[in-house]
Order: sequence, then structure tokens, then C-alpha cells
Amino acid sequence: MDNLLLILAAFVIGIGGGYFIRKLIAEAKISSAESEAKRIIEKANQESNSLKREKQLEAKEEVHRLRTELDKETKERRSELQRLERRLMQKEESLDRKINNIEKKEEDLRHKEDENRAVRDKLDKLHNQQLAELERVSGMTSEEAKDHLLQRVREEISHEMIVMVKEIENQAKEEGEKKAREIVTTAIQRCAADHVTESTVSVVNLPNDEMKGRIIGREGRNIRALETLTGIDLIIDDTPEAVIISGFDPIRREVARLSLEKLVSDGRIHPARIEEIVEKTRKEVETQIKEEGERATFETRISGLHPELVFLIGKLRFRTSYGQNVLQHSIEVAHLAGMMAAELGLDLNFAKRAGILHDIGKAVDHETEGSHAQIGADLAKKFKESPGIVNAIAAHHGDVEFETLEAVLIQSADAISAVRPGARRETLEAYIHRLEKLENIADSFEGVEKSYAIHAGREIRILVKPDRIDDYTSIQVARDIVKKIESELEYPGQIKVTVIRETRAVDYAK
Repeated sequence: MDNLLLILAAFVIGIGGGYFIRKLIAEAKISSAESEAKRIIEKANQESNSLKREKQLEAKEEVHRLRTELDKETKERRSELQRLERRLMQKEESLDRKINNIEKKEEDLRHKEDENRAVRDKLDKLHNQQLAELERVSGMTSEEAKDHLLQRVREEISHEMIVMVKEIENQAKEEGEKKAREIVTTAIQRCAADHVTESTVSVVNLPNDEMKGRIIGREGRNIRALETLTGIDLIIDDTPEAVIISGFDPIRREVARLSLEKLVSDGRIHPARIEEIVEKTRKEVETQIKEEGERATFETRISGLHPELVFLIGKLRFRTSYGQNVLQHSIEVAHLAGMMAAELGLDLNFAKRAGILHDIGKAVDHETEGSHAQIGADLAKKFKESPGIVNAIAAHHGDVEFETLEAVLIQSADAISAVRPGARRETLEAYIHRLEKLENIADSFEGVEKSYAIHAGREIRILVKPDRIDDYTSIQVARDIVKKIESELEYPGQIKVTVIRETRAVDYAK
């Protein structure tokens, strides 16, 4: 028990001593902190006073610098203002001088105007006097003299205008002919087509004259059967070892020729065999027609044609015009039109398509009424060809107006193909009639003394009366004759019109 009390007493004493010691230590730290705080405050006050003095010095220096710059800028602006003021004063003095000069010039102009007015009045008076004197001397009034002068001026201008027109025409013709010759020559050089002679009869050669009796048959039954089935006339005469087949339908004539050749080669000639051979030959000819049409389109590189049009093109293989095969002519026109279109930068395929179709109406013109150009245009429209193609076909003989430049090329290519040497032949009667009409057209003009058609109708030379037509009026006469020929006469190619005016001086030595 006593030990416990001692322990408790010691514990209480330890706690009291510890508390007293901690109190002493705390008071010592507080005192030290207060001293340190005072020291820091004093140091801060010293530093703030030093910083304040520094800032005051810097502020004074900045104010001094700004005041110096302001003074400098003020001096510069004052100097600039003085300079501008001097310039304004100089300009004002210059303006004053100019105003004085202008006023002086205006005064001079007023004086000159007064002088000019006086001179004008004097001139008007003199003019009136001279006019009156001229009217008295000439016996004409001023209006009559004016009309006379205008008439002379008009005649001179008309004369000069004709001369100028002639020069321009000559120049244009030279350039146009040169370019046209280049294009046409290039096209012709690159295109050459064959042609056949027009004929309405075919000849079948026989191995001997005894075959004629077998062709005729008993009481003529074989020849009647052949003529009935083909629609062609067979002429069996004294011509040795030959039978003539006559007919205007070239396809029927071809069917009859091939059938007769097969019958002669086979030797069996009787109505049943004739009917069999004719039917077989007709199918072969139709196949040949289709192949010819396809060959023509392949040769001209034209695609997309209706099969019926291709078949009609093939039928042209058996059609001729003035000795020229129409299919070869159409192919030639397609090539020529395509080449000229390429040279001129036009639609090449359009021109070739219109060229191969331009005479398509000739395949059926013996079956339908109307011109082949209109028939061909109707066919093209029926088989959905473009309006431009239809117009080119219808206009290639000048029946309707041209709607495209390619249509003009079709007409030109058609003429080139028709008039090249050896392409066509013309009957003597038609040839003479064309020359007579050509001379009659020229003779119908006033002042024409005589006309002569030369070079197979390619040129007409006209002699005019020199006392009625002068050199420049002859140009107008030539142009008028050309227009009348173009409107009234149909002809292949072109016709050169030459007007000749000559003056003859005749005298006699006695």
C-alpha cells in the first residue's frame, strides 16, 4: 500500500514538473518569435522605403523623357505645318497667275470670234454674189446645179463601186477557187470508182443454135413460161449462138439471165424446171442484193442503217444512170463528201451517210411516182433517219432549200462524181437541146449580139454590142446571165460565162 502511494506521489510530481518545464519552454519560444517578428517588420520597412525611393526616381526620369519627346514631336509638327503653309501660298499664287492668263485668253478669243464673225459675214455675202453670178452665167438655178452635180457624183461613185466590186470578186474568186481546187482535187485523188455502161438488154451466149429451139419449146411453151415467170422479153433472132434478154427492170433482167444460163448449162428445159430454176435464182439474187448492200456500208464504214435501207442500197447495184452504176456512184459520192467534210471540219460520218443514201430513191422509182430525190427522202424519214439526212437527200438536186453545210457537200460530190471523165454519157438529143437552150438564154439579154456554146456546153462566150454596153456593165450582164442559167437550166458540173466586148475602128484609104 505504501508503495502504491509512493508511485502515485511520484507520478503526480512528475506531471507537475513536466507541466512547469513545458510552460517555461513555451514562454521562451514566444519571446523569441516576438523578437524575430519585430526584426522582420523593421527590415520590411527599410526595404519598402528603399523601393519607394527607387520608383520615385524612375517616375521622374520617365516624365522627363516623355516631356523631351513631346517637345521634339511638337517642333517637327510645327515645322511641317510651316512647310505646308508655304506650299499652299505658292499654289495660290500659281492659280492666280493661271486665272489671269485664262481671262486674257478669253478676251483674245472674244476678239477673234468677233473678227471671224465679220469675215464669215463677208464670205457669205461674196458667196451669194458668186452664186448669183454662176446662176446668171450657167443659166441654172442652184437646185438644178446641185442635182447635176449629184448626178455626176453618183455616176462616178457607181463606176468606182463597179471597179471595186470587180476587184473584190476577182480576189474572192482566186482565193475561193484555189481553196476549192485543193479540197476537190484532194478528194478526187483519194477516190476512184468503177462504172458500167447503161443498158436495157442482156445477151446470153448459147453453145449452138439448136439450143434456141429447146428454149422456145413445143409451141413456144418454154419461152412463154420463162417470160411469164421473170416478166422479161426474150428475143430469139438470127443472131448466131445468142439470145437477147430485154427489159427495163434490171433485177428481173438479171434473174432471167442467170436462170437461162443455168437452164442452158443443165440442158433440161421444160416449164416445171424453168419455174424451179427461176425461183432459186430469184432467192440467189436477193441474197446477192443484201450482200452488195452490206459490202457498200462496210466499204464506206457506215453503221446503224435499217436492214431495209441496206437492201435498197444493194438493189442499186443493178441500176444505172447515164451509163454510170448507181451503187458505185453512191459509194463514190459518200467518199467524196466525207473527204470534203473532213477538209472543212464538218461532220464526216453525217456526210458519208447522206452520200450513200442520196440516190436511194432510184431503187424504187420505177414502182413509185415522183422524183427519186423526194422518194429517197420519204424512205429515209420512214426508216427513222435524222432530219438533216432527209434534207440532204431531198435537196441534192436543188428541189428544196439546204439546211446544213453537209447537204451542200452532197450536191457538190454528186456533181463531181457525175461529171468526171467517162462517168456518164448523154444522149445526142438531150445534149443538143441543152446547148440550144443555153444560147437562147444568153441571146435573150439586151445588148447581146451573138452567143456561142463551146467546150461541150461547159462554156458560153457572148459578144455584146460595144455602143450599148460598156466594160463595167458587161460584168453585170455576165452575172445576170449566170443567175438565169442557174434558175432555168439543168446541167452537170459548172458552166463558164465569158462576155466579150470589143471596139473596132474601120477606115478606108482612097
